[in-house]
Amino acid sequence: MKTPRIVLPAIALALAVTLSAVQDPTEGSLNKPERLEWFRDQGFGLFIHWNVDSQLGTVISHSLVGASDDYVARYYAELPRTFNPRKFHPEDWAALAKLAGIRYVVLTAKHHSGFCLWPSQTTDFTIANTPFKRDLTGEIVDAFRAQGIAPGFYHSPDDFWWLWKNSIPIQRGVPGVQPAQNPGLLKHDQQQIRELLTNYGPIDLIFFDGEPQGLREVAWQTQPNIVVTRGAIPTPEQNIPGVPLDGAWESCITMGHGWGYQPTLETYKSGGQCISLLIETRAKGGNLLLNVGPKPDGELPIEQEDRLREIALWMFVNQECIYAVRPWVITNERNLWFTKRKDADTLYAIVQRATPWPDGTWQDFVLKSVRATPQTEVSVLGQNDKVLEYQPTVDPKTTYEQKTDGLHVRAMHTQRLHDDRKWPNPIVLKLTHVQPALTPPRIDTTKAGFDAKTRAVVCEGNLLDLGDAASLTVGFEYRDITGLDLNDRPDKWTAVPVGARSAKGKFTATAEGLAPGHTYEFRAVAQHPLLPLYGRDLRVRVP
Repeated sequence: MKTPRIVLPAIALALAVTLSAVQDPTEGSLNKPERLEWFRDQGFGLFIHWNVDSQLGTVISHSLVGASDDYVARYYAELPRTFNPRKFHPEDWAALAKLAGIRYVVLTAKHHSGFCLWPSQTTDFTIANTPFKRDLTGEIVDAFRAQGIAPGFYHSPDDFWWLWKNSIPIQRGVPGVQPAQNPGLLKHDQQQIRELLTNYGPIDLIFFDGEPQGLREVAWQTQPNIVVTRGAIPTPEQNIPGVPLDGAWESCITMGHGWGYQPTLETYKSGGQCISLLIETRAKGGNLLLNVGPKPDGELPIEQEDRLREIALWMFVNQECIYAVRPWVITNERNLWFTKRKDADTLYAIVQRATPWPDGTWQDFVLKSVRATPQTEVSVLGQNDKVLEYQPTVDPKTTYEQKTDGLHVRAMHTQRLHDDRKWPNPIVLKLTHVQPALTPPRIDTTKAGFDAKTRAVVCEGNLLDLGDAASLTVGFEYRDITGLDLNDRPDKWTAVPVGARSAKGKFTATAEGLAPGHTYEFRAVAQHPLLPLYGRDLRVRVP
């Protein structure tokens, strides 16, 4: 993941695309280990992006960057006068979230624009100075807490209102506008954190979307049991890592393209795609923070509500494979994804299919990474394995047989979840008292970059561990992802072989003949005798 080794020239190394050398977010963290363990057990959170500019259907906050003076003045003077979400019923949001299996919520209490969804004493740019006047933040916290959903806040250390008031050009991501360079802004932010973590009782999580230094310390001081997510743990945005990360982590992903409400040209992921995101994230040991963007009148867009209800049915049947689980020895065998009960000898094999699994039909699976024991039992989550509706002579009991190539499972889907008997979303096999059939190798994709001199992509991988194999065949694979979003990926990969390896270490190869202007994903691969194992995906654009 012994043919002639390709030595990378200095120019290729210089051009190689590597992971950014960013500071480890866990450094200096005061997140308590038992609270991180609690967080990992929750698995599924709801992100809520709401702001005064939802009235315009524009990108949340960012339209202020590079805007003309008159646009900025209108934004701050006029939008608060018309923000009046008269259809806001947070109890409805919370009830739907509970039904969908949401375990925690993260509200954008203050996004980059500086608008506060609570009556902050730090600024007049707040909900208190709108026709609505009520404390949205407090009402949301109360409604979700009443449903047993843990409350959390998003807070932006960047504050465009503060920059505007202090005659500093509105910008983001550059040193001159951040709290570390502006003591007044840091003090402003710190007071807001104290308000948020003093006025609403115990708050379980806080997400700092920007420079967290000087703010996360206030959070831990004010509420020692709080979990700081972004700012203290990895929080990949709009993607799921190619391989499991160590410890607690969280992917935050939108249902459509926008974070806030955007009625113009928005396209949404299907409910099935949202479920798949949850499954993959949990198989890799992370939490999914799935975003919604309420309308300015206080209702959720019907497209977002529909997707939450589709998730709700799937979670009502299959939630056991999502909560309090950890990664299996491998994340997946192609379209079979695994989660393992953290405190029990129970494995879940989540069956992703390109086509629905019709009710009353048998399907056969071979689980190459799983070995049965004398105590093993296999069933389908949600059904009793005894009855097929209107078919009293059919015995739908799940069966299995251990063979040399893996655990063979035969199962029937019997639970009628749709009228057409073609439930399109994943079915989950539950396997108790099973053992790993392999010690997997560990492989990493360390570099992938375009070499202008040779017009080829140079790849570097690292075989970190051979597992239980005496030797492994390693190489790379790539696929063309030009024009595709994060949830639309072709299954076809092109192999770039390297050869057999009997010892761990780095290996390289080149991919030639790639189309100019196209973007590709590359990953290292190690072929274990039972199945292939992969490194993380790295993206390269060919100029």
